[in-house]
Amino acid sequence: MNDLPAFVARLHELPWRDAFDDGTLRRGEGYAREGRSRFVEVRDEQLIFSCQGSGNHTYQQRIRLGRRGEPVIGFCTCPVGYNCKHVVAALLEAQQFPPSSVAPAQPRTPERRIDDLQPQPVLSLGTLLYTQYDPRNRRMQRGQQHRAGLAFDYAGIRVHGKASPDAAIRSVENGETLRIARQPQAEQALRKTLQQLGFSVALRQSQALPQDSAEMFELPSEDAWLHFVQQQLPELRERGWRIEIRPGFVFDLTPVDSWYADLDESPERDWFDLELGIVVDGQRVSLLPVLLRLIRNSPELLSPNNLARRGDTEMLRLQLDAQRSSDGQPMQVLLPFGRLKPVLATLGELYLRDQPAGASLRLSAPDAARLNSLEGLELDWRGGERLREFARKLRAGARTLASAPLGLNAELRPYQLEGLSWMQTLRELEAGGVLGDDMGLGKTLQSLAHLLAEKRAGRLDRPALVVMPTSLIPNWQDEAARFAPELRVLALHGPQRRKDFARLADHDLLLTTYALLPRDIEHLRQQPLHVLILDEAQHIKNPTSKAAQAARLLDARQRLCLTGTPLENHLGELWSLFHFLMPGWLGDAKQFNRDYRTPIEKRGDPVSLAHLNARLKPFLLRRKKEDVAKELPAKSEIVHWVELNDAQRDLYETVRLAMDRKVREEIERKGLARSQIIILEALLKLRQVCCDLRLVQHDTPQRKGASHSSKLDSLLEMLDELLAEGRRVLLFSQFTSMLALIEEELQRRHLPYVQITGATRDRRTPVKRFQDGEVPLFLISLKAGGTGLNLTAADTVIHYDPWWNPAAENQATDRAYRIGQDKPVFVYKLIARGTVEEKIQQLQQQKAALAAGVLEGNEKADWRLQPEDIDALFAPLPGRS
Repeated sequence: MNDLPAFVARLHELPWRDAFDDGTLRRGEGYAREGRSRFVEVRDEQLIFSCQGSGNHTYQQRIRLGRRGEPVIGFCTCPVGYNCKHVVAALLEAQQFPPSSVAPAQPRTPERRIDDLQPQPVLSLGTLLYTQYDPRNRRMQRGQQHRAGLAFDYAGIRVHGKASPDAAIRSVENGETLRIARQPQAEQALRKTLQQLGFSVALRQSQALPQDSAEMFELPSEDAWLHFVQQQLPELRERGWRIEIRPGFVFDLTPVDSWYADLDESPERDWFDLELGIVVDGQRVSLLPVLLRLIRNSPELLSPNNLARRGDTEMLRLQLDAQRSSDGQPMQVLLPFGRLKPVLATLGELYLRDQPAGASLRLSAPDAARLNSLEGLELDWRGGERLREFARKLRAGARTLASAPLGLNAELRPYQLEGLSWMQTLRELEAGGVLGDDMGLGKTLQSLAHLLAEKRAGRLDRPALVVMPTSLIPNWQDEAARFAPELRVLALHGPQRRKDFARLADHDLLLTTYALLPRDIEHLRQQPLHVLILDEAQHIKNPTSKAAQAARLLDARQRLCLTGTPLENHLGELWSLFHFLMPGWLGDAKQFNRDYRTPIEKRGDPVSLAHLNARLKPFLLRRKKEDVAKELPAKSEIVHWVELNDAQRDLYETVRLAMDRKVREEIERKGLARSQIIILEALLKLRQVCCDLRLVQHDTPQRKGASHSSKLDSLLEMLDELLAEGRRVLLFSQFTSMLALIEEELQRRHLPYVQITGATRDRRTPVKRFQDGEVPLFLISLKAGGTGLNLTAADTVIHYDPWWNPAAENQATDRAYRIGQDKPVFVYKLIARGTVEEKIQQLQQQKAALAAGVLEGNEKADWRLQPEDIDALFAPLPGRS
């Protein structure tokens, strides 16, 4: 443009101000008043100006007027790049030129050449957020484009693009014209540096950065951008590159200075507030609102399964609810998953779902156990010393043993002292727990020691209540009198118990039964308790049972469950125990099934199992006999195989065919999961055939020389031999009708025995007779005598009709194999070969695997009933088809 007067004239005529927003006009006018803009030259039909910007940066403007009334077009080397405040200042300066002049009045100035000035690389980073229609799913999709713009700064003047060998920049400063030679080779070396970092020339236009403000480069992926910002960008800064980050650049990250944890405990000590956060830009920022937002908007991102797949060094990018002090921009940080995993384990992704979006998380006192997972992190802790100490005690376990209380007439073994310490720690935290030791390890003794310790410390200002099966009342009375005679014991049992309700507070220990609890609940709930203990707590595995509902109504400072079988059949039983102990700890039943039971039982999900184990571990103490009671003699388990006789085989096949058809029709109609009752009914009939024909056909005439049961014949042969050797035998059966048939044969042979079934009212006498050596054989129904009996005089256990619940069998075996046993114990299982009994033994292993997975933290455990299991259970006998 050589006709400068025409340019100036048109500039006065055009509404060029319309091309700028008010803020840009206002700032440009300020620059013009301050005299920052200077005319340089006319080049290629464009006016060239220079402007002194902020921070002592000098930017160059190239201005031309649009045709046919189009607005003014001004490019600038500043980060904005187009129609910026510097262009406004240049236009206002141009308007001062006389319209009639051939060229602006400017004195001739001397020109100075600079040929060796090296360029400073300037890298601008920006992001464009956009939405576009995706025809594949017929929805608008959000997207991001990131660009890096490379420009070169020569003495405050910024240029870009490839330069010819003789390219130069002109600038007027202090009355002197500078002619600065560009350095094409140096500029190309800087481009190569970017390419070596993975950048390539951007082939598509993008509004992530102003066009014509720099050479545009891009990286191939989000991970590449993240790696560049984390690892390579600091190196460029150290090498003298100037980095300019535009607002909205999604990888504009603020370094994390440190992590902190604040604990604020309520005066009543029944809850506390936990805040976990980071220190960035000198500010303390809580992570809770950010993580809540992520969990609710993108739950899969922080799900246990996804977290397990993430490496500890992988990073999560988070935008914080805080602004950077230097420029007011929202801060973004990178957090390593190695840090996030224990934080989320503490907060609990499942627990967070229903939390209000505040800076801290309100937790109940038992939640102090969660703090263990944070101890390995470098955190700046404030407050909560008492809670952290409780968490350490729960974690330390046996390393912080309590002393047995004075007045306890027993020497506690180390594992029993550990149990006492555990119960004492839970009491301090006012939390409940499950003592799930194997039968025979002294759960009653440990509980009595706990209650006596509470009395000695002056805390037993309310009575303790123990609920148990009716058969255990004498056992608790005897052991309390023997081991803790200081405790004032009242058994609420029998028709005369009602007169005792008025003096409950006069006793230290109250005893009642699951049968009586619902009947007496209106009296018992009026008495505040110090400790509430459920012995054989599997009796409340059905949360809707009257006993379970009544137990939850009682008012107690601490609740404990004693059971050798916390889990017998499915995880719902374990939920019921914790619903009594600490309501809400495992969520409601629907949440528990969704988050734990279905993933673990149906899919064998190890992540859900690990999550559940972590949730239970502080409040479930389980020791197996072989691990802690090393002084016990050996236990040998022997399978005694039995072949069915012809009559049994014929009836077995008849029943099997009928029940197989009935089961498959039911599964076809309802599905496998909802056909359990029919399946159990079918298995029961097949098992009864294996035991004795008379259990199925009550009026079956016995043919001459024929037997009703090969198994009964085999048992009688075993008993003849075992009793002749002086062995002392416990014989268990699930069927009292089978015990009656066995009893007939024993009487016929004049063999002495004692017996306990559900109908036995006096249990002490048969136990005493057997323990004293008066009789060598004890018949016991599995349900009536599988718990609560101490029969260490026995050295042999026979299971006549094994069932697939290994826990129930082990409990029965433990009547003999327990503390105090000084002889090797032999355990026989009578199994009819090729029948459902043999198949059930295989399923026992799977049943045991489910219990091991949850109770012992075995994350590889799996138990799922499959259609092929049904095929195996109802398969024909060998030789039949």
